[in-house]
Amino acid sequence: MSAFRSAVITFPGSNCDRDMADALEKVSGTAPHRVWHGDADLPEGLDFIALPGGFSYGDYLRCGAIASRSRIMQAVIAAAGRGVPVLGVCNGFQVLTESGLLPGALLRNAGIRFVCRDAKLIVENSQTLFTAGYSAGQTITIPVAHHDGNYFVDEATLDRLEGEGRVAFRYAEDVNGSARQIAGVLNQAGNVLGMMPHPERVVESAHGGTDGRALFESAIRGLVAA
Repeated sequence: MSAFRSAVITFPGSNCDRDMADALEKVSGTAPHRVWHGDADLPEGLDFIALPGGFSYGDYLRCGAIASRSRIMQAVIAAAGRGVPVLGVCNGFQVLTESGLLPGALLRNAGIRFVCRDAKLIVENSQTLFTAGYSAGQTITIPVAHHDGNYFVDEATLDRLEGEGRVAFRYAEDVNGSARQIAGVLNQAGNVLGMMPHPERVVESAHGGTDGRALFESAIRGLVAA
């Protein structure tokens, strides 16, 4: 594999796109392409695509709903279908569910308040592209900052997600009312991960922790090995 080629998508209202770009550059050594929501195409030969946090389109209608219909998302959906890894964090997770790349929806937090704090997560599946750098059952600390992070999906789909090992992360305690305290889920192919906590905010010790770094390292190592 040549130099790692990644892209960060920016929507109107994104506010974590630079954080995501900095994290990818720090871990991979290569600056990601910055892609605007109105672009029709992604750069060629991408190894990784990230949808960052924020408040795309002001969270009008539903969080992530308008962004999921933006021009660039057709290219993102097509890339995911080809097997390109896609990571959606916070608002990015909301965009992934609204676009149909992941099941379920993100509802208003159960406490009807914005939650902004460190959260303990349990690594449920360490056998994925994104989580191979962790151990199953490991507890990590990743910050959360969201108002609509309450993951909801019907019971039959929940059972299927659990049975297929598609729950990547679970909150160690109730943070927002998410079904079965799910913090991150994968698509069936395992190349799309959506999560509410922000791993890009904890990739270097100067930011108070490094528990998010292994997620990016795992993906990069897995892609290099492939």
